[in-house]
Amino acid sequence: MRDSEAEADRWLRQARNDLDFAQVALREGFFAQACFFSHQIAEKALKALAYHRGDRIVFGHSLSELMVRLSESYPQLSKLGSLAGTLDQYYVPTRYPDALPGSAPFEVYGHVQAEEAVKGAEKVVAIAAGVIGQ
Repeated sequence: MRDSEAEADRWLRQARNDLDFAQVALREGFFAQACFFSHQIAEKALKALAYHRGDRIVFGHSLSELMVRLSESYPQLSKLGSLAGTLDQYYVPTRYPDALPGSAPFEVYGHVQAEEAVKGAEKVVAIAAGVIGQ
């Protein structure tokens, strides 16, 4: 059986490392990648919270669904519902040219979207860190 605290810590540490990368991507103009990684960061931070509360296995990539499942245990997530929906939109189309009609992701996503995505990911990480005690 997994040690839930150690597993939560592991997921949160990876989320933080990914956040460092997303900030570099934002600064260097890799906006589609910053958007995608922001989704991943939030997903890992939410999964850290799930492991923290004792979940043994955490499935899924939808931030909206993860937040619904976690909101009873962590009511502070309820204020991030619209953020989850926004970041969920960056899971596939930021990576694959065939997900966007006539374009490639690097041609479509811009600084404003990437900056908002990274800031949103920072919020999710901050909540997880506050709960987990990091």
